[in-house]
Amino acid sequence: MRKSARRLNRLFDRLERRIPGAAAQLLHRLRRPGARLIRIPLGILLVLGGIFSFLPVLGIWMLPLGLLLLAVDLVFLQGPVNYAILRGGRRYTSWRRGRRDRNKSPPQH
Repeated sequence: MRKSARRLNRLFDRLERRIPGAAAQLLHRLRRPGARLIRIPLGILLVLGGIFSFLPVLGIWMLPLGLLLLAVDLVFLQGPVNYAILRGGRRYTSWRRGRRDRNKSPPQH
């Protein structure tokens, strides 16, 4: 198994631990090799939904999830998706820390 595929599996494992039980089970089923015929069209629909996130009901959250699902089958997407998810996660964590630290510091007069 390629390094990028192993990293992608670790990202999926982390995501499954963070989301509610029913969604985690669905994601686990979608990751199976036999679910390819469902995973690819669903990934494409999620990416399109993320692109049209300005419409009601659709959201930008659909884009990374769709790319993650597509990266399972499309090897050329694994590296860029891994990089984007890891870097985005690090930025989000540092943003949250900075925000938390600003809220904890006493007001300066």
